[in-house]
Amino acid sequence: MTDVPSRAGGTRDDGVICYGPPMYERDVLAGNWRRPGKGTIPSVPAERDLVVEDADSGFCGAVVACDKEAVTLEDRFGRRRLFPLAPAAFLLEGKPVTLVRPAPASAGAPRRSASGSVAVEGLRARVARESRIYVEGVHDAALVEKIWGHDLRVEGVVVEYLEGVDDLPAIVEEFGPGPERRLGVLVDHLVEGSKESRIAARVTSPHVLVVGHPFVDIWQAVKPSVLRIPAWPDVPRGVPWKEGVIAALGWRLEPADAWRRILGAVSTYSDLEPSLLGRVEELIDFVTSPEEDG
Repeated sequence: MTDVPSRAGGTRDDGVICYGPPMYERDVLAGNWRRPGKGTIPSVPAERDLVVEDADSGFCGAVVACDKEAVTLEDRFGRRRLFPLAPAAFLLEGKPVTLVRPAPASAGAPRRSASGSVAVEGLRARVARESRIYVEGVHDAALVEKIWGHDLRVEGVVVEYLEGVDDLPAIVEEFGPGPERRLGVLVDHLVEGSKESRIAARVTSPHVLVVGHPFVDIWQAVKPSVLRIPAWPDVPRGVPWKEGVIAALGWRLEPADAWRRILGAVSTYSDLEPSLLGRVEELIDFVTSPEEDG
């Protein structure tokens, strides 16, 4: 991989989209390049996950740490490099900027959970309700726990994962839903005409809510920008989806290791697609709201 940014911009060898700086009017390797004057360069707080490019080396990555003298960037392969907070030293969407240390958070501001709700300080988990949320797949359950775990403990809701939904009607019957024992189910790839939609239609209890996201796999619910990739790859029919994605991205990882990388990149609800966020919030509301009289 070259450390020199492209003049025209575009996608680099490692798949990261970086933009060639318009200020490169001459060959930067020829030793005759100078940055513009300080007065023309905006200052940008080095907030975590901000993606920038070091103007000298071409290293492109997301901010993972910043102190008063330097910023640490991490590229999509997990490689980290430390750069001084020099004037006009970075490119943001192709334009030169000066990174500065972010202002500390206000002491009076309420702390937020990963889901964006106000965090309950000194939380002791509530005694579990009889109501439950079932999530198809262990990866799905891990993602729900990471983002909504605090909220679920506040509400006393337990999340359990399903290995699949083929036997969903029987699973629902075994659970025995009722007014004080609601069940919410999150299903992968719940789109019109799919096998999953036909199975979900067989669940008719008013005390059960089955919702789903449109993604083939929960991996796609993570925004590509969080992983510094332009998009989730299209996988040809007949190719296992996870293995196809790993190959297309050039990751030399087993699926379990790839998932750890993906989950590790997620820190807040803003890292996820809205079509997943809405469905999980809907399930939490369903299993925690009091039953209305008919």
